[in-house]
Amino acid sequence: MAEATATASKKVKFIVTRQDSPESSPYTEEFEVPYRPNMNVISALMEIQRNPTNVAGKKTTPVCWESNCLEEVCGACSMVINGKPRQACSALVDKLEQPIRIAPMATFPVVRDLVINRERMFSALKKVKAWIPIDGTYDLGPGPRLAESKRQWAYELSKCMTCGVCLESCPNVNDKTDFIGPAAISQVRLFNTHPTGEMNKEERLEALMSEGGIEGCGNSQNCVRSCPKGIPLTTSIAAMNLDTTKHLFKKWLGM
Repeated sequence: MAEATATASKKVKFIVTRQDSPESSPYTEEFEVPYRPNMNVISALMEIQRNPTNVAGKKTTPVCWESNCLEEVCGACSMVINGKPRQACSALVDKLEQPIRIAPMATFPVVRDLVINRERMFSALKKVKAWIPIDGTYDLGPGPRLAESKRQWAYELSKCMTCGVCLESCPNVNDKTDFIGPAAISQVRLFNTHPTGEMNKEERLEALMSEGGIEGCGNSQNCVRSCPKGIPLTTSIAAMNLDTTKHLFKKWLGM
């Protein structure tokens, strides 16, 4: 009984970096929410949304954020938690140092509070044609099969949920560069491996060789350490470095 009473009275403190609009200046606001065992950052934000009152007892606007699946699959709830970019749905309060500091990812423009504009990341995927083109919508059958050895690591690359964490942790992705980032490079490797996607392999390699492409990687390896899905991003970057070099020599030799 005493333990239950102590848990019920326990509070968790959050320091949230907020921004009212894309043009306004950021500021911090402190909140306290009732503690519950096994609660994550998203559930705490929901509590703040239900009762948007800061630690000074002043009513304020609810904190804005994005989330969908709550299972670390959609990538929507990416934010910086205690200085580390990660998914808020898998960030358990019990495992975080308090007060818990929450901020939007700085690599992307802020829309409001923790909501960011991910256009940079999706533009990079468009640039490298990270899709497999199909002519028509008719039934094309099951399609070609991948060898099991390729399928296993291609599946690992396909886990990318475009969360943007690898871009946030990469020192070469910032407002002074147009580097496309590790996610798009890894997706080139994925789609160039597919028997149908391979037909557009040279287009994707040309995109990687253009301005803002693979030459922008500084090999810091922050991306592979921060990826929430454990995708071998540096292995993909090394593989694409090799493929673009081969492609360049073939062009020089007129092959």
